[in-house]
Amino acid sequence: MRIRHAVSTVVAAGTIAVVATAPAQAAEYSSALKIKGVQYDAPGSDSNKCSTGNTKEEYLTIKNYSSTTTVNLKGYVVKDAVGNRFTFSADHYLQPGDYVRLRGGHGTESDAKNVAYRQNCNFIWNNDKDTIYLYKPSGSRADVHAYTRAGSDPDRNGYITYHG
Repeated sequence: MRIRHAVSTVVAAGTIAVVATAPAQAAEYSSALKIKGVQYDAPGSDSNKCSTGNTKEEYLTIKNYSSTTTVNLKGYVVKDAVGNRFTFSADHYLQPGDYVRLRGGHGTESDAKNVAYRQNCNFIWNNDKDTIYLYKPSGSRADVHAYTRAGSDPDRNGYITYHG
């Protein structure tokens, strides 16, 4: 991910000071929950048929990077660049270091299996480029990542890792 730093020059009473501002995406690091990675291109030919399709193979991994705090996903929102969204409506607790895979398709949320389903057989992530947003229940942004197939996925396997 490219991070731009803004530098401004301030001139006051003959003194020149250079002030560096924080990266535009620094806010993402204020949250315990972050996007660990995304399988944006499900293996095989895309088919959004609920009974035989492969939307379950498209998933977003969200991880709790806190070493001490358990986080309930209820109320967190995942969105893409055009506004497709999923809201975690059930209690789903992530212990420190734990993760959940938000999959397409239909299924039952399970803490034990680290899975939640969007209850929708349509694909959400574009295969060429997209932006993934994770919002806290308060509405503030927890994490954001943009990707392009050519620039973010050099091995072209359809999976990108953001936070290890």
